[in-house]
Amino acid sequence: MPSRKIHFQSPRQLSELYCSHEENLELLEKTFSAKVVARDNWVQIDADEEEIIDSVADVFSLLQEGREQGLAIKDGDFQKTVEGVAAGQKEELASLFERGSVIKTKRKSIVPKTLGQKRYLRSIFDHDIVFGIGPAGTGKTYLAMAAAVSLLLEGKVERIILSRPAVEAGETLGFLPGDLQEKILPYLRPLYDALGDMLSPSDVEKLTERGVIEIAPLAYMRGRTLSNSFVILDEAQNTTSEQMMMFLTRLGEGSRMVITGDLTQVDIPKSRSSGLLEVKNILKNLKGINFHFFEDTDVVRHHLVQKIIQAYDRYRDTHH
Repeated sequence: MPSRKIHFQSPRQLSELYCSHEENLELLEKTFSAKVVARDNWVQIDADEEEIIDSVADVFSLLQEGREQGLAIKDGDFQKTVEGVAAGQKEELASLFERGSVIKTKRKSIVPKTLGQKRYLRSIFDHDIVFGIGPAGTGKTYLAMAAAVSLLLEGKVERIILSRPAVEAGETLGFLPGDLQEKILPYLRPLYDALGDMLSPSDVEKLTERGVIEIAPLAYMRGRTLSNSFVILDEAQNTTSEQMMMFLTRLGEGSRMVITGDLTQVDIPKSRSSGLLEVKNILKNLKGINFHFFEDTDVVRHHLVQKIIQAYDRYRDTHH
């Protein structure tokens, strides 16, 4: 029976590739009908055919390449890599690492942490309109902001426009004190926090004063054409059908849009349907538009966040 032993730099390096979980090695064995043994800093693969051994070796090779680029490998990444190789998608997986995924901004470099995040970022650069849909903590807004800042610094867009529907747990802007800028700041705080990671406070202030970075409540978008801009609509699950259509039709020459939202966090009245929920059925087959769906395995916050999301999903499944 053909056999191959692959060595790694250290036992830790090897264990990180399969998340130190024997279940992942068992998944490899079951998927490819092979015997896979991991010990110390080596893994041995036994199978009836060399092609099967090649496929299992490809899984480790792809994960190692991702690890070297900053991928924090989780069970979901391992499983997706196994599924991808088994489905003959090795080249597609490899392409995620061929083009640099690191986004350099003035204050820090941003590295996608999961395969899902890598695909999302690739999608943003390859499409004019991208929908990032998924649970909290998956980086959908943060990575969109990183892409926007990167393209602005490269001179590929002239402005960054940040928008959000003014709906939050049943409140509206009118309940908040202050002028328009003060009223909408709480709604755009997550976007500003992301900006603060990538640009200095003085840069953010200067660019905002010059209109290069613009904050615009969704309600104030009507009638505008947004050209040569990177436009981010956050919390899009709280748009109505009419608002979503209005926003999408603002797209002008040289612009791109990223629309992010979590369909489990809809705050608009139940009598109104979510524009984000509707649009994924209306535009799903249009060329130039991509829908990226994050999973709970893409959560990159505290490890408990992923477990919390999974617990809520189980609760909803049994109570609806």
